[in-house]
Amino acid sequence: MKVEIWSDVMCPFCYIGKRHFERAIEKLPFKDEIIVDWKSYQLNPEYHNTNNETVYDYLSRSKGMPIEQAKQMTKQVVEMATNAGLSIDFDTNIPANTFDAHRLIHLAAKHGLQDQAEEKLFEAHFVNSKNIGETDVLINLAEEIGLNRTEAEEILKGDLFSEAVRYDIYESQNLGIRGVPYFVMDRKYGISGAQPVEAFTDALTQSFTEWKATQPKTTLTSLNKNDDAVCDENGCEI
Repeated sequence: MKVEIWSDVMCPFCYIGKRHFERAIEKLPFKDEIIVDWKSYQLNPEYHNTNNETVYDYLSRSKGMPIEQAKQMTKQVVEMATNAGLSIDFDTNIPANTFDAHRLIHLAAKHGLQDQAEEKLFEAHFVNSKNIGETDVLINLAEEIGLNRTEAEEILKGDLFSEAVRYDIYESQNLGIRGVPYFVMDRKYGISGAQPVEAFTDALTQSFTEWKATQPKTTLTSLNKNDDAVCDENGCEI
C-alpha cells in the first residue's frame, strides 16, 4: 500500500511527524508492504533569506508577532521535538527557500534514496543549522547520502525536476491540502499534522486492511503435463 506524504523540509512539524510515522510503521506486522512516497510542498514559495534573517525574525515578520512571542512559540515546538527524540536548535536555525531542496529529494528518489534525503535535509536544517537554500550545501548533502556529486551539481545548477516539484504542489492543491505534514493512504484516507504514534498506527491499520481486501488473489496454472521433478513436504522425486 502506498502512503504519500506532503512535506516541507522547513517545517518542524513535518520532521516530528516523520518520526512519529516511522515509529508507527515499526509497530505494524505489515510494515514491509508499505511504500512511502515523499511529495513536495512549500509553505512559503516566495521566501528568500536575503537579509540574514533568524527564525525569530522570520516568524515575527510573517506572523505579525513580537520576537519574544516567536521565541515562546518555538520553545513549545522544541519540547514536542524532544519528546519525539529529536533535537531542534531554533537559535541558529536559518530560514530558507526549499524549492531546490525538493528538487534534490526528487533526484534522490530516482536512485532509491528519497527517505535518506528527507532525513538528511531535516537534520541539516533543524539540527546542524545549514542553509538548505544554498546550492553548495545541497550538493554536499547529496554526496553524503550516496548520490553522485557531479550529477547532483549538474541538476541543482540547472532546472531538472522543477516541474516534478511544481506537480506535487499542484496535486496537493487538487486534494485540498492546505498544511503539512499531510499523509495520504492509498489515495483514500488523509491524516494531517504531527499526530501521535497511535493515531498513525490506527489509520495505517484501517487503510491497509481495506487495501488488502481489494488485492486480487493469485492462482497459478501449471504448464507441465506431469507434476514431476518437484520437491514438496515429502521430499524430492523424479
